[in-house]
Amino acid sequence: MDPRIVFVTDFPDAADVAREMAPSGFDLVIAPARSAEYKDAMRDAEFLVGFVDGLVDEELYTTGPNLKLVQLLSAGYDKADLEAARAAKVPLSNNGGANSVAVSEHAILLALAVSRQLVRQHTSVSAGRWRGNETPRVHELRGRTLGVVGLGTIGKKTARLAQAFGMEVIYYDIERLREDEEDALNVRFRLLRELLRLSDVVTLHTPLNESTHHMIGTEELALMKPSSILVNTARGPVIDEVALHTALTTGVISAAGLDVFDQEPPQQDNPLFGLENVILTAHLAGPTFESNTARVRNAFDNVQRVARGEAPLWVVPELED
Repeated sequence: MDPRIVFVTDFPDAADVAREMAPSGFDLVIAPARSAEYKDAMRDAEFLVGFVDGLVDEELYTTGPNLKLVQLLSAGYDKADLEAARAAKVPLSNNGGANSVAVSEHAILLALAVSRQLVRQHTSVSAGRWRGNETPRVHELRGRTLGVVGLGTIGKKTARLAQAFGMEVIYYDIERLREDEEDALNVRFRLLRELLRLSDVVTLHTPLNESTHHMIGTEELALMKPSSILVNTARGPVIDEVALHTALTTGVISAAGLDVFDQEPPQQDNPLFGLENVILTAHLAGPTFESNTARVRNAFDNVQRVARGEAPLWVVPELED
């Protein structure tokens, strides 16, 4: 019997990509999460692939007793029960940076859109106000300092893009680069509080865990420049939204670009929605045509590695030996 891959999705387009890219010599079953078809297929499954961090709990390993790898298509894994994964001794891997180009581009997009008041200008022109009610104050990125919080794959790509715009880049990460690595990337380490004080734009690229939950709150926002911009394409709860709203409405910081929220989807009465100094997108920094293909490519590559008896790539840090 060929080793079975259960690919979890509700979307026909994703299923088509999976069928097209599936490696030969495997039994591919495509099913919605927790459906009868899924539960039946999981009995003999060796590989689980999809946006499935929410399925990682004790029940998963009972449903799939033969699992050798749980392969996420997402970069984040904050919904996964890591203790259950650790106890089951089944590797849990994320998407191997498949969406890193998309997210880094989106972070710079938000920084530019906020700096140039893109939405306000579009709204004015489309409403027949050629220059709006007044000439908006807009800024260039060149010569400004970008503070990258979390210098992983996405953070590094964001740093390179920012440098192409003439920005100086500083970073904070719990895993500090060696000096020669900093030289190669042309970045410099700063402590978090230093970074917040020095940066004109702060962009967040950390995973969500106990140490990063609300890591940007009232105290941290107060350290930032009144002219500064905060960009978040990581996870919403990394920022205390109540504190952010206060900071944006009292002039503690100038503006924000947000792709993620504390609650998703956010409530329609979210007070951030009414602010003119915020640009919002719907947790869509990562999904592009290119990144969605790359996610599946990376997933099936990792599946084949494990099937050959090799160690999987991209195991989430908390579960690495």
